[in-house]
Amino acid sequence: MSTPPPHQLQGHRSTSSFSRSTRTSSTTGVRAGTVTTIGPDGPSVDGGSPDGTGPGGPRRSRSGHGLWWGIGGALAASVVWATTVLTVPSLINGDSTSGSPSVAGYRVVDDLCTTARLTTFSQLYPAPSGSPYHYTTRHRALDEMYCSQYRKRVGGDQDLYTLYLQVQLHHEVDPRPEFDAQRDGLAQRRYLISTVPGLGDAAYVGYLDDPDRSSPGRHYLTQVLYVRQGGMTCYTSWSASYQDGRGTAPDRDQVRTALVSDTRELLRALGGSA
Repeated sequence: MSTPPPHQLQGHRSTSSFSRSTRTSSTTGVRAGTVTTIGPDGPSVDGGSPDGTGPGGPRRSRSGHGLWWGIGGALAASVVWATTVLTVPSLINGDSTSGSPSVAGYRVVDDLCTTARLTTFSQLYPAPSGSPYHYTTRHRALDEMYCSQYRKRVGGDQDLYTLYLQVQLHHEVDPRPEFDAQRDGLAQRRYLISTVPGLGDAAYVGYLDDPDRSSPGRHYLTQVLYVRQGGMTCYTSWSASYQDGRGTAPDRDQVRTALVSDTRELLRALGGSA
């Protein structure tokens, strides 16, 4: 699961033997110069002469034992193969997608910006700025929908609030490992992580207040929401900036509520039950 590139939003600070073995034994009870050979027919003693005779006497044959060993090995191999066929049918029928994740009823739309009503965010930031940007790509392994847009509190407001939305439908690869890794990655980048219960199979919000070192008093704020349900993953991001002493910082809890509410609404509009 990848974070959407901010290439369409200028000015924004962006926040997948078994082998036959032979050995020499010096164990007590075997004459010096003799060789004990360990093979599928069991151990045999060789005194070193080409015909197998010598100080240790003729080599003892255990062909009967070897026959039963061979039959037993073949039976064991058959049992292993039968078990593998039953538990991993893709080895027989060539189906590499037998373990594919379910996309839980989600569908692909051509314009994610139109589908995302953003009811709560539209109340917080009712004035859009510019035209939203969107794209949709389709592939048998992965479908992806993306939307980004600027919004303002009022028409003349100079402060812009950026929204990203990305929904991916994974058809062949289980997204859980990358979903969990993304959370760890956010924590390493000093995001404050909190779980969102009751949304999809798993969901969490990350929050970051990143002070601008070159401009004292300026803060870059980011809140992100990640949701996974079956083979569907959704990423929603809000970002803004503010200057100390110039206005009030955006309310963190208010933004979190909008992220969760509008994302839930979007996923239901895409056919899911999140």
